[in-house]
Amino acid sequence: MDFKDWRKLPEEGNEEEKAPKVSKYRGRRFYDYIDEQIREAQEQGKFENLQGFGKPLNLDDNPYLGDKALGYSLLKSNDYVPAEIELANEISKELERAESRLANLRQRGQALQARRVPPFPSEKRAFNAAIEKEAAEYERKLRELNRKILTLNLSAPSAMHRPLLEVEKLVQQFRESCPPFAI
Repeated sequence: MDFKDWRKLPEEGNEEEKAPKVSKYRGRRFYDYIDEQIREAQEQGKFENLQGFGKPLNLDDNPYLGDKALGYSLLKSNDYVPAEIELANEISKELERAESRLANLRQRGQALQARRVPPFPSEKRAFNAAIEKEAAEYERKLRELNRKILTLNLSAPSAMHRPLLEVEKLVQQFRESCPPFAI
């Protein structure tokens, strides 16, 4: 075995020892390095024959549940949802329902305006009355939804909190988007 004296300078003729070894990934971000390794593995086909490839993941088994696993599986199989989530879903559905009623009324007004024959005075009065009735109903529904949102915000974790609806602003926007007919 040949020993080299590390204290001596390398000879001029040996250039391989002179060049410092530079890593292929030096000066690059860590994520770039990982992405390149993943890309190389994909090109080599290392991900193609994995167990369960192309099948949906089974997320029902949670190894961290421990003793609570049976309880959670019973609740899930009986379609039980916590009260906070049920209330949040109810708020979303009622708001969608109210918005769809307004959209139907807007369409009705646009259809009346787009007709070849101008609307009759009775149609104008009926449409104006429908606007007033729907605006009052919309305002009542928004105030009711605000009460439900307050209840949700008091009972749910902060990640589920919802901002209160700006009732006056939303009603004003509806009135501007669906103006009544001049009689």
